[in-house]
Amino acid sequence: MDGGQQYNPRTVEEVFRDFKSRRAGMIKALTTDVEEFYRQCDPEKENLCLYGFPNERWEVNLPAEEVPPELPEPALGINFARDGMQEKDWLSLVAVHSDAWLLAVAFYFGARFGFDKADRKRLFNMINDLPTIFEVVTGAAKKQAKDKSSVSNHSSSKSKSNPKRGSESQEKYLKVSQPKDEDEEGLEEAEEDEHGDALCGACGENYASDEFWICCDVCEKWFHGKCVKITPARAEHIKQYKCPNCTNKRSRP
Repeated sequence: MDGGQQYNPRTVEEVFRDFKSRRAGMIKALTTDVEEFYRQCDPEKENLCLYGFPNERWEVNLPAEEVPPELPEPALGINFARDGMQEKDWLSLVAVHSDAWLLAVAFYFGARFGFDKADRKRLFNMINDLPTIFEVVTGAAKKQAKDKSSVSNHSSSKSKSNPKRGSESQEKYLKVSQPKDEDEEGLEEAEEDEHGDALCGACGENYASDEFWICCDVCEKWFHGKCVKITPARAEHIKQYKCPNCTNKRSRP
């Protein structure tokens, strides 16, 4: 076990790289390598710790023998609770202790090499931009990413539903669906949630993400392209779209 004894990062960037590498190793132990990690944490063994190393590897081992140790030590005895609780709860508990250890190691380096207030703040902000191990293990990181995507999509939708009339660059329609990767599918789900209560101004049917829609620049209502006989290609050349109702109102004496 090297524990980082021979690796001493001295700048904020170096400490952050060390943090990320150790974090990556511990995430592997608790996710992709979880079966091997579970096997090594035998409750019949002595106090065991989970270590993450600067080479992005992990190790389950006994704590350091020297006192005081070269680096702060992880939580002791993580193996004892393995069979006394549900596996997901046990992994979450180990993840929490792992997050605490990573912060302790990072700020140990910061104190050892004299980081001032500004450096400590910068280091914490860089660390805080990453999901915690707990968030990764429990799936909370994915939920936060989806919520962020939904908020971003909400802002985009508001700009579409309130176009500046007469602007040639405004977006007047929602595009027809195309083959998507997993990220695009997630965005589409968020968009469906956002527009789920939208109704076509012509037929009264709900919004559907796989249908072409266009917004009237006068009444700001949305319509199925097929209901108002507008195609995506034609919409690209319309500077200001008026739905049939608004067009008829203008033509009346």
